[in-house]
Amino acid sequence: MKSALLQSDALRQQLAPLQQRWRALAPRERLGATLGGGLLLVFLLWTLGVQPALKTLRTAPAQQAALDAQLAQMQRLAAEAGELRALPPVDPAQADAALQSATERLGATARLQRSGERLSVTFTSVEPAAMMGWLAEVRAAARVRVIEAQLGRTGNGYSGSVVLTLPTSAATPR
Repeated sequence: MKSALLQSDALRQQLAPLQQRWRALAPRERLGATLGGGLLLVFLLWTLGVQPALKTLRTAPAQQAALDAQLAQMQRLAAEAGELRALPPVDPAQADAALQSATERLGATARLQRSGERLSVTFTSVEPAAMMGWLAEVRAAARVRVIEAQLGRTGNGYSGSVVLTLPTSAATPR
């Protein structure tokens, strides 16, 4: 209790010159200082309190719509993954034939190489539509797993390589 009184006395002593200066001001100067302080307070309240809240209210619907679109896309992808898991396994020979067939349709722009259990497909300037068709066919018909992909967009299409593995056997659950 004593320290609080000492602190308030020290504060009064420090504020005494300011109080004297305030009393020495003319009423018109006090009014101007009061209005200036009030305007400063209103400005600070607006800048720190109201404006950020209004900005959040304005941008929230657009952010909500973007998040809803992302959620819908993720749900579609999850449903597609579930459908692919539910499909019966493909025999490795069938998967190999489907991959070979899909790659041959790309002609000289794609080259398939085998290295043990891994398959590598190298692309040179494959048109985007052809690449999308190849990817769809390989995923649906051969049900290969992509291990690594390094593709880049060039002026004529996509170039790079994709490393895949074939399904191991028809009895292996996915």
